[in-house]
Parts: sequence; C-alpha cells; structure tokens
Amino acid sequence: MKSFRKELWMTIPSRRGFVNLTPEVEEAVSVSGIREGLCLVNAMHITASVFINDNEGGLHRDFERWLENLAPEKPHSQYDHNRTGEDNGDAHLKRTVMGREVVVAVTGGALDLGPWEQIFYGEFDGMRRKRVLIKLIGD
Repeated sequence: MKSFRKELWMTIPSRRGFVNLTPEVEEAVSVSGIREGLCLVNAMHITASVFINDNEGGLHRDFERWLENLAPEKPHSQYDHNRTGEDNGDAHLKRTVMGREVVVAVTGGALDLGPWEQIFYGEFDGMRRKRVLIKLIGD
C-alpha cells in the first residue's frame, strides 16, 4: 500500500468564502500514482471546513445566508468564546455544521465523485494563511 500527503495553503481575503478544491485534489490523486484507495481532504484549522456539494453560486450564497442565520457573527458579545479576546465564536459553530473533512474513494486513478459533486473549502474566519491536508492511501 502507498500513501501520499500534500498540503494546500490559502488566504481568503474576506472573513468568509468558499473555494473549489476539486482540481487540486484531482492533481494530487494523479501525482500520487494511487489507482485504488481513499482520499482524505481536511481543513487543518478549527474555523474552516471541507465539504462536498454542487459548484453553483446561488447555492454558495444560500450557504452563507443559512450559516449566518444559524450563527450570526455579530454581536460578538453573544458568544462566551469571544470573552477570551477572540471574535470568531460564530466561525467555530459554522465549521461544526459544515464539517471538518471528506473522504472520497479513488477508483481507476480518479476521484469517485457523483454527478455535480465537487470538494470545497469553507472559510469562516479568514484573512490569514491556513492549510488543507490531502492524504491518499491505496495501491
């Protein structure tokens, strides 16, 4: 069995945003040489997420509105976490809802995604450099 590891670094220029990681993950699968196995993609920060969904702008705006209704950023004073001097209590909650990671099967040297499925990074406390891990195992 082989394994392959790659880190993606990114800085989202706003507090929140979504980035389609599918091309970078597909490239990692190709470079890894793994034909049959599993691909883990996870956010390595507690205020960011990795998830699978449709690459459609309206849906991304819907996510933004929905998440903001679930855990509004302001007032910052509504979150006990922010009493530590932080202002990102909402970002931790948004990450919990959207998830930490995805695992995708690799079949025939390609990601085994369904129709319309894409892999996304969700940022909820941006404007600083963060990492995403891609880890593949298989043959």
